[in-house]
Amino acid sequence: MHVLVVEDDQTVRDVVVRYLEREGLSVDAAGDGREALGHAAVQWPDLVVLDLMLPGINGLDVCRRLRAQAPVPVIMLTARGSEEDRVVGLELGADDYVAKPFSPRELVARVKAVLRRASGGVNGIETPPAEIVVGDLHIDVLAREVRRQGAAVALTAREFDLLAFLAARPRVAFRREDLLERVWGYSYGDASTVTVHVRRLREKIEKDPAQPRHVMTVWGVGYRWES
Repeated sequence: MHVLVVEDDQTVRDVVVRYLEREGLSVDAAGDGREALGHAAVQWPDLVVLDLMLPGINGLDVCRRLRAQAPVPVIMLTARGSEEDRVVGLELGADDYVAKPFSPRELVARVKAVLRRASGGVNGIETPPAEIVVGDLHIDVLAREVRRQGAAVALTAREFDLLAFLAARPRVAFRREDLLERVWGYSYGDASTVTVHVRRLREKIEKDPAQPRHVMTVWGVGYRWES
């Protein structure tokens, strides 16, 4: 597996590269967006670890250009704390984000989990039914397509995974930490990424996201699906 690390801080970049190489991964490194796109043109990566704040072409633009070519998995690194930046990255197709400062071991675990999912590996998640129909919502799990009132709903890969997981288990409440482990494949990490995905999912499949009928909040616990 080949990973492209894009980070303008050389110290951080070297640490990430070293930890990934210890796991037996092939790694290229770039210090800015233009260099990253050049590396990708020479050897297309299996995954990109991408800093949001880059000189020249910023991380969001790099993500946008890469995703326009092919659905390469992306994990974003960001020092920004605003949800807006994380949401934009996720909407562009980024699979996850890691906020700085971060644990290199956690980042490696996330890289391995995303690569495992991208290659079709098993992470202990049960196989959902092939199709799920709830009212005007049609979820084709095998084709990874969602339609609402007959119209296609554009979901990111992770949004679809979360939807399929919850919809296959109606009226079962899950903590955010449980979803992080069972959908993302992470045994630890920032559970707020689940919150971001739930919010975006509601905006796309609910008639009224402010008063959801399907992805329900269970106060003090997490979320559950209602048919």
